[in-house]
Amino acid sequence: MKKLIKDGRVAVLYSPGFGAGWYSWNQEHPEIIFDPNIVEYVEKEDWDKCRTYVELKYPDIYIGGLSDLRVSWLKENTLFRIHEYDGSESIEVKEDLDWLIA
Repeated sequence: MKKLIKDGRVAVLYSPGFGAGWYSWNQEHPEIIFDPNIVEYVEKEDWDKCRTYVELKYPDIYIGGLSDLRVSWLKENTLFRIHEYDGSESIEVKEDLDWLIA
């Protein structure tokens, strides 16, 4: 799986807008959260090229969260998950969570 890495940080795509998630609605394609081409389009806010690229490369995914995509830069090897509530995604980093032990 290709990832965009700069200065020891990995670009991770997520969709914080309500209604439709990016990864949470397309979990069978985990590569979409790291795709370097999508990251570059999102950072340039080139939504037309982004949509065209996604529709050609991933024709069977739901793209409802595409227009709300954001990039988060995480240190390499960071354990994280994408949390979704009502379509709004956020990134949770393992060391930032308070875990309980039974």
